[in-house]
Amino acid sequence: MTVKRVKNSVGIWAFGANATRFMPAGYHPEALKEDMPTKVRRIVDSLGDLVDGYEFHYPSEVTEDNFDQVIEALGDADLYAVALGLFSIPKYALGSFVNPDPKLRAEAVETAKRGVDISARADAKFIIWPGGEGYNYPFQIPYGRVWDYFIGAIAEVVEYAHGKGVTVLLEHKNSEPAMKILMRNIGMTLYVIHKVAETGVSTDLLKVNMDWQHLIMNGESLAEYATLLSKDGLLGHHHGNSGWGTFDDDNMTGATCFMETLELAVELRRAGYGSNGERIGFDLFPYTEDQIEAVRQNIYQWEFIDSIAARIDDAALAEAQAHHDAVAAYKAVYQAMGLDEDFRRKVDAGRRS
Repeated sequence: MTVKRVKNSVGIWAFGANATRFMPAGYHPEALKEDMPTKVRRIVDSLGDLVDGYEFHYPSEVTEDNFDQVIEALGDADLYAVALGLFSIPKYALGSFVNPDPKLRAEAVETAKRGVDISARADAKFIIWPGGEGYNYPFQIPYGRVWDYFIGAIAEVVEYAHGKGVTVLLEHKNSEPAMKILMRNIGMTLYVIHKVAETGVSTDLLKVNMDWQHLIMNGESLAEYATLLSKDGLLGHHHGNSGWGTFDDDNMTGATCFMETLELAVELRRAGYGSNGERIGFDLFPYTEDQIEAVRQNIYQWEFIDSIAARIDDAALAEAQAHHDAVAAYKAVYQAMGLDEDFRRKVDAGRRS
């Protein structure tokens, strides 16, 4: 397994007001008083070399107007990814790419293309998380027509991005803000890639961003799906986090689903993830926590989990897996965490005393 550290990135939105529908002003209203370059400078000064790069939404957190100031504020860190943020604009309440108004659909595509332009300027990836592209009720939308709108818009943006040399990352989620998001699981994400390819648009630079809590919410396997996406050359990025599995908590990595996250770390090492410049990005939402400290602790927790993955005897684990032997597999995993022969002897001795 590779032992080289995979670089990281953090969504700048972790340091916002962190609003909820029960706290619309946000748990950190003081964050609203900062302009973006000031915020970036404060965060970079606080976290330093612990963070390699940051991710921003367009057209809210990074724009044509503040781009130069944001890049300057980042210092030695980079702008790693730009995420399309149309879901938070009120006029797109009924969707942007799938809006029933053709003028709004066209406008949304043009906005996405400008986001691609920002990505090209920063040599960054472009993330499409279509959170507002869906529906809330049965009978609400004409499914076939709306899916045609959606595929057509994605294809147009991907074609434009390909011409700019920008990688587009598709990120699925099952719900919120739309109660039923169209691209709601890994299978439907692959379906979108397949349908875009059918239009004749090159999908060479179209890949998947795995948001861990989005998979956990669906009961999807982190390690299994990362492995399959890697085998097909489709695993472009990660948004690391954790949660209870019922909502998009965006808690610190490894706070829950520890074993699933450790298994993912093992499979990423086996796949050589990061060798082509891929990163582990973190999508966090520290509602009531100190934001800087939550991000700092999150990074340490991921590095710790990855260090355990590095200590696992991969030959022993592979041998156990070849025989589908769960007991032997867990012996290899727990050995790396300290459940060794000495520990077993102490347990046995304690029973005899």
